[in-house]
Amino acid sequence: MSDRSRELAVAVEAVRAAARACRAVQETLVRGDALEKGDKSPVTVADFASQAIVCAALERALPADPIVGEEDANALREDSQAALRRAVVERVAEQRGPVEADRVLDWIDRGNADASSDRYWTLDPIDGTKGFLRNEQYAIALALIEGGRVVIGVLGCPNLPLDGGVGALFTAVRGAPTQMQSLWDADAPSRTVSVARLQRADQARFCESVESAHSNQSESARIAKDLGIDSEPFRIDSQCKYAAVARNDASIYLRLPTRADYQEKIWDHAAGSLVVESAGGRVSDADGAPLDFTCGPTLARNQGVVATCGSIHDEVIAAVRRARG
Repeated sequence: MSDRSRELAVAVEAVRAAARACRAVQETLVRGDALEKGDKSPVTVADFASQAIVCAALERALPADPIVGEEDANALREDSQAALRRAVVERVAEQRGPVEADRVLDWIDRGNADASSDRYWTLDPIDGTKGFLRNEQYAIALALIEGGRVVIGVLGCPNLPLDGGVGALFTAVRGAPTQMQSLWDADAPSRTVSVARLQRADQARFCESVESAHSNQSESARIAKDLGIDSEPFRIDSQCKYAAVARNDASIYLRLPTRADYQEKIWDHAAGSLVVESAGGRVSDADGAPLDFTCGPTLARNQGVVATCGSIHDEVIAAVRRARG
């Protein structure tokens, strides 16, 4: 196994800094009734600030590495977005010190690589928009891909319960076990997490999205019935679902397509998939094939995603196939 300690350390600090910025936005702008219905400006500020912070950290430490992110700065460059732009720059400056707006916009646009390189990072600066706006679960997800394989995965989950508080960081390096530690305290000890050890699928608990638009939940319900699972689903936003499977909060995560032409984005699954696999689980598409990260920014050769604790994976895939005809 290659020594990934430096790359991992850079990724972890970048995610931690981005998480601090996102938390600051939540604490000041997302306050229950203070947020008007339909107002997504807080998550927009956090999204752009998070991407800028991570891309700045990677640029400084690993300047040759391309970054495939979810956002670009085109909208922020418009004169009509001056207030939004100032808010983003303020949040970045809190983590990195005084900085010009143009520099922040350039950092955001550093995440516009096209995933054609043999080695690149992929970033979801905030995975779980609606969870963020509800003050619930969201994640900062960063992964390193080499030769079409995810080799480092980092998930920062600011609101995920941990040791009586909230804020969990999950790290995975291919060939080593998944680690979990405090997202906020860099000196806190880390510990290895492992998936559930189940003999049969009917012992499992489903993990699925809070938002039904993200996955076909009626199909998931049919699959659960087929498998003999009668426990209530563990509903949670974002790639925190991968973290939940990795640390045995749940044992099955299905993301079944709501339409035939939908292609999953790589930044929605790269980090989380390695976190589950390195904890002893399995991740595939709905047909049981490995996720293919060689098709650019989408998983174009895969349909759907199935993550399990591993021992019941084949049983779950068989049920998925029956449900999908």
